[in-house]
Amino acid sequence: MTDTGDGSAVGNETAAEPLGKFDPPIEVTTVRSLSDVVENNVLGVLKDETLEDNRWSRIYEEQLGIKIKYKWVVKGSDTSDQYLQKMNVTLASGDLPDIIPVNAIQLKQLTDSDQIEDMTQLYEKYASPLLKDILSQEGTSPFDAATYDGTLMAIPQVDPSIERSMFIWVRTDWLEKLGLQPPKTMDDVLAISKAFTENDPDGNGKKDTYGLGMTKGLWGGAMGLEGFMAGFKAYPNIWVENESGQLEFGSIQPEVKKALQVLQDMVKQGQLDKEFGTKDGGKVAEQISAGKIGMEYGEQWNSIWPLQLSKDNDKNAKWRAFPIVSETSETPKVPLKFSTTKFFAVRKGAENPEAIIKLFNMHVEKNWGETAEFDKYYAPKEAESVWQLSPVTPAPPKKNLEAFRQIDAARKAGDMSTLKGEAKTIQEKIDLYNSGATEGFAVWGWERIYGPEGSMGITDQYDKNKLFLLDKFVGAPTATMVERKTTLEKMQNEVFIKIILGQPIEEFDKFVADWKKLGGDQITQEVNDWYASNK
Repeated sequence: MTDTGDGSAVGNETAAEPLGKFDPPIEVTTVRSLSDVVENNVLGVLKDETLEDNRWSRIYEEQLGIKIKYKWVVKGSDTSDQYLQKMNVTLASGDLPDIIPVNAIQLKQLTDSDQIEDMTQLYEKYASPLLKDILSQEGTSPFDAATYDGTLMAIPQVDPSIERSMFIWVRTDWLEKLGLQPPKTMDDVLAISKAFTENDPDGNGKKDTYGLGMTKGLWGGAMGLEGFMAGFKAYPNIWVENESGQLEFGSIQPEVKKALQVLQDMVKQGQLDKEFGTKDGGKVAEQISAGKIGMEYGEQWNSIWPLQLSKDNDKNAKWRAFPIVSETSETPKVPLKFSTTKFFAVRKGAENPEAIIKLFNMHVEKNWGETAEFDKYYAPKEAESVWQLSPVTPAPPKKNLEAFRQIDAARKAGDMSTLKGEAKTIQEKIDLYNSGATEGFAVWGWERIYGPEGSMGITDQYDKNKLFLLDKFVGAPTATMVERKTTLEKMQNEVFIKIILGQPIEEFDKFVADWKKLGGDQITQEVNDWYASNK
């Protein structure tokens, strides 16, 4: 983009259509990270394609007239910290690319320093109907997160909160051996945990199994406690609306205290590993693989990791996802952390700020639109992560759920020939599993997600029954959060672990008082100020 300083274009007439071509072409600069997966499993496999010259860069140039140039690229196995540091240096230098991929904190900094374009009218004018539909499927939250004083300051790359649905993953071969039924209530969960601990489900004559797996991190997509806590109407780490319409922090509510007491009792009865406070996910995965744990709470991908390890180690191991349960027979609300963390801002003064929207339009069109070529631009067999070559990767938040629904309908109709795109790709993995040719493939894990008993079928029911409880605070971290949140989180988790391991339950009341005093009350005020201004 050529910036003349007065906002006028040099030699370019912008095509007004969402997929219209710049003629003559324009060049836009941006930055990005490149994971080992993309470098090895995509660029390492494909001939005649590089990060700078590939099927995505070509279609953007050929059909949109947009040439993409990277000012810098961060590479490696764990790029998140490196990228964050590099981006912070870039923002401090003021040497900004035209298109700036940022997190919520960086977006607020750029907004406050007046370094980025107002995208409000541009999005309305240039976003394709398909893009508007896709980015609105999570509700208004992703746009609320990018809006300041009523002005949209970036395009949110919506990440699906729905993918963070929680399930109870249970070893059903152990259920069968002990004559137990799947859990319908929290009492059932506790009874199963007790039986898995005391009744020798692995048949080795030793008391060496645990009912429930959990990690020192307490929370997260595998072996986390969110789903367990939800069984007691406890929703730690998210902001929920109370009866008076105010937001309150889930971690300090009395329901959490009850759940902690139950976990403490489970430790006393040997149902939880007393060493969990020193074990990360990898260590607990080793226990699951070794057949020492029979139940864990986690997201849909848990069948691929860590549970595939269990299946690899013991071909007779059977795991299945079940809906999270409550103290009654009703399914509780399913907590969802707000997942959109990436926003695309445009440098103030950039000549064609609408270019970012056109890139978004083309990415969704070629993968999910009327001219989609899914097997070329999203997941060709030779390089299933090829979609990541694009600098922007928006996707329908419910795409995996929709794929399940298509597979399920085809399965019930007895005709898989109708499947295409992602649904077809997934069904091919299930077919591979059903054929028995599982060597070298984690296809069992895919069947446990999308098969007739799959976790995605539960997500389908969660969605249809409107059971999701979304985090109500989606704004940039408040001033006091930036200053105190890490300290408060550390204190919370340390206290919770100590209580679970046997400290008096009254320690929870002291934690609540300390949390409020050490910045929690101020954060709550700031959160509610934000909430009031965004209603």
